[in-house]
This record gives sequence, C-alpha cells and structure tokens, in this order.
Amino acid sequence: MGETEVTKTSIDINKNERNGHLKPKAFNLAFSKALLQVPHKLQNCLKSQLKRLAKDDGVKKVSSVPKKTASLEVDLEKQLQAWRENPSWVDQPPYIKVSVPKGSLCNLSVNVNVGLPPDAVYNIVTDPDNKRVFKNIKEVISRNVLVDEGHRQVVELEQAAIWKFLWWSGTFAVCVLVDQNRKDHSMKFKQVKTGFMEKFEGCWRMEPLFVDEKTCFPFKPKTWADYNSCTGGKGRIGSKLSLEQLIQPSIVPPPPISWYLRGITSRTTEMLINDMLAEAARLRGELNPEESNKEIEMSQDGEVLSHVDNVSDIKERWALHRRNAKQCHRRLLPVK
Repeated sequence: MGETEVTKTSIDINKNERNGHLKPKAFNLAFSKALLQVPHKLQNCLKSQLKRLAKDDGVKKVSSVPKKTASLEVDLEKQLQAWRENPSWVDQPPYIKVSVPKGSLCNLSVNVNVGLPPDAVYNIVTDPDNKRVFKNIKEVISRNVLVDEGHRQVVELEQAAIWKFLWWSGTFAVCVLVDQNRKDHSMKFKQVKTGFMEKFEGCWRMEPLFVDEKTCFPFKPKTWADYNSCTGGKGRIGSKLSLEQLIQPSIVPPPPISWYLRGITSRTTEMLINDMLAEAARLRGELNPEESNKEIEMSQDGEVLSHVDNVSDIKERWALHRRNAKQCHRRLLPVK
C-alpha cells in the first residue's frame, strides 16, 4: 500500500506541474518521503560539501582585500622605475604659514614638494615605526587598529613627543585617533585624551605632482593616464605634500612667551618636514647608489652644517644650507 501511495502522489505532482499548478502540501509530503529514502551516509556527505562551499566562499571574500593592496604596490613600482631612470631632484624649502585662531597657540599650514610618488610618501607618514624618520617622536606607547578596510584604517595611537623650551626639555604623551585613507592619500589625526595638549589635530595630504609635464608642452596633462601617454611612460610623479595642524596647550601662555612658543613650534614643524625630505632623499639614493654615496660624503663634511642651526629665520637657514652644500660639492669635484 505504501508504494502505491507514493506512486500516486508523484503522478499527481507531475500532472499539476503540467497544468501550471503545484499544491504546496502535496509537494512537501513527496519531498519529505523522498528524503527519508536517502541513506544516512549520503546525507552526511551532502552536509559536509555544503559546509565546505560556505567556507570557501568566505575565504574568497576575505582575500579580495590583499589583491587590491598588491595592485597598488605594482603601480608604485612602475612610478619608482621612472625615478630610477631619472633621479635628479632638488628639494625646495617648505612654505610654512602661522595663524593664531582665538583661544589657541597657533595653526600651522605647511606646503612642500617631495620627490617621491604619493604612495611612497603615504607609506612614510603611516608607517607604525616612523619614529626612525621623525626625530621629535621618542616612542610609540601603544597602537590599536580599530577599523581595517584594506585601503582605509582607523587607528588609536599613543606616542611620546619631545619638547624643548629655553634650557628645558622633556617629553609629553599624546593619544590621537588616526583616520588614514590610501585612496585619497590622506591622514587625519585628532587628540582623544586631553592632557598637556587641549587640542592637537590636523591632516596630512599628498597630491600627485607631474614632475616632467614640460615634456608634454603644449599639451597640459590633467590625469595620470594623459601624463603617462604624453611622456611615453617615462614621466616621474612627485607629491604635493600639505599639513594642516592646530595646536592648543591646556594653558595658553601670554605674550611674549606665546610668541616664543610659536617660533619653537614652527621650527619643530620645519624639522619634521626636513626629516621627511631626508627620508625621501634616502629612498631616492637607494634607487641610485652613486647619488647616495655623494650625499653621504657631503654630509660628512663638517663645514656644510656650520652656523645653520644658529639662524632663526627659516628661509635664511635654507639658503645658507644650500650655499654651503654647493661649496662642499665644488670641493668634492676632482681636480683636472
């Protein structure tokens, strides 16, 4: 009798399918009876296969982020290759503007051109171990990645910075929330715990600079594709680096101490940018070992940096540094 009922039910289902009508109760009954006839081992095999497929699908989704990072590294390598073929570059002094918003010590606006692609500069700024580059960072106390989306990370960072005032010096800890995004080459930071500083916030930005765009004259490239096309893939890309930084101590001192502190802050920022340019020069030197050896010889000459640190004006100090560097370079030239 059981076999007759099953056969009859299946015939009714086929008949209803042909007519375009399927009764849910009849379908569920047929499906449940058919499932009971599947051996227990086959059920376990099907379940394990489904689990494996779900696991593989999850792996594919996670592995899509490293592929995007790898493609960025390939593009950076192509840009660095252009610098290997033509490493000539002269650093210019940074432009530093100091303003004084109400209730704060100062707001610094810095602009400078760097002889490296934006991705390379971004790597320097966001490097967790960048205290080896920036001398005013004593140590990184803690670093916690809160969000990681591949191209964008949000990091809670606490580090100790070095300060100097007259004959005194020391360190102060600052805890900032850093939002770094490789897509637009930006790094925003803002203090989350008040202490020595009431406000300490700002933003780094790196925009592409078409170093060899003169070779495209009279055409002026506006995109990387246009620039790459008109230079035959040989055009170098530098960076327009900008830094906006607001500094407000817990207690803003009155003049003339506040004026003096603004001067110290400005010089400290200049040192920060100089550290960045020195790291960029080191990386370019690795691309061209001969130029690197020349820079090492020049830096070992004691007269190159003489009297530079005693000059307070930024432009005058840069001019003196470049003048001494040229004199040192002449001394290093072989005598004919």
